[in-house]
Amino acid sequence: MSGHNRWTQIKRQKGANDAERGALFGKLAKRITIESKKANGDLSSPALRSAIEKAKQTNMPKENVERAIAKGTSVDASTLDFIVYETYGPGGAAIIIDTLTDNRNRTGAEIKHLLSKHGLSLATQGSASWAFDKTQNGYAPKNILPLSESDNEALMKILEELDAHDDVEGVYTNAE
Repeated sequence: MSGHNRWTQIKRQKGANDAERGALFGKLAKRITIESKKANGDLSSPALRSAIEKAKQTNMPKENVERAIAKGTSVDASTLDFIVYETYGPGGAAIIIDTLTDNRNRTGAEIKHLLSKHGLSLATQGSASWAFDKTQNGYAPKNILPLSESDNEALMKILEELDAHDDVEGVYTNAE
């Protein structure tokens, strides 16, 4: 009965929690870096303060926050691009995927791969965004699309996988 002791269970849970926190910290650090770059390192900038506050709420270490701020103000800071991908999911649900990346080609290929695993492909720019209104917090659907139970389950799996991707900032759908 190897692998059935208490320490093994704790180690497995801790590993899963650490991986989840690491991914979250990575997204938050990227956001702080961008806001730091926009504000030129000015800590009184509301957007930068907001990003730092969100990081503090998740118990992100102070060193990581400081490193992200410094990365945004450094001369050799890499360029981060906002890219919006659009697709249609199960039952015809429109999906918008907001990404923030330092490598357009890698992110595009990874998003295409995630979608193709579920039998989906990218749509052309504007083909799904017409179903949404752009708001300060992202996108709000103009009309809600009711889905069957099976389509809804398939859509939730896709949305979870997309949301777990490091470069994805937000995923929006018009499904109920």
